Amino acid sequence: MQGQQAIEQDLAAETGLPVSVEDGLRAGLYRLLGTLFSRAPDSTLLDQIAAASGDDSILGRAVAALATAAGDTTPEAVYAEHEAVFVGLVQGEVIPYASHYITGFLYDRPLAHLRDDLDRLGLARADGAAEPEDGIASLCEVMAVLIEGSLGVTAGGDDQRTIFTAHLAPWVGQFCADLAAAPSALFYKAVAELGQSFFEVEGECILLND
Repeated sequence: MQGQQAIEQDLAAETGLPVSVEDGLRAGLYRLLGTLFSRAPDSTLLDQIAAASGDDSILGRAVAALATAAGDTTPEAVYAEHEAVFVGLVQGEVIPYASHYITGFLYDRPLAHLRDDLDRLGLARADGAAEPEDGIASLCEVMAVLIEGSLGVTAGGDDQRTIFTAHLAPWVGQFCADLAAAPSALFYKAVAELGQSFFEVEGECILLND
């Protein structure tokens, strides 16, 4: 409970908005996963993850496994792992984009549909951004923003449901499975398993509230 309250307080301080414990946890996990998908964690973040603890729920056990993995690696090792898994010499071992998973091509219809939804929500692409918006890291960030109601976005459950069901649910489970099975994934196998557990819970909650 103390960890949950800390997340809630941090988000409220950052956004100036009240955030429930449940939504604080959701936004915090989306931001953590988005960060880990986009870049390798530095020593500070690894230490923070290694200090985490989880309960006996499926999600709690995944958190505990990630904490163990963080304690077993180094910033240098996890950087090399991230490069192999997501970047590679030509491409990484996984391709973390909705268009790739849904149609087999990058910059395809799923990206166009996502851009329409982001425009409607007032979430413009950052100037100078090189990556397409349908990447897993970007989508995690979008979900965190919608949950918090930050960046001037006022979004209720319907908007969260739209983004999740249309732009994450069709492919994120397979992505997590592929990431867990990637040849170079050690720390990122634990990240994938946390993601799989979390996204499954998100999907169930969204269906219950539909």
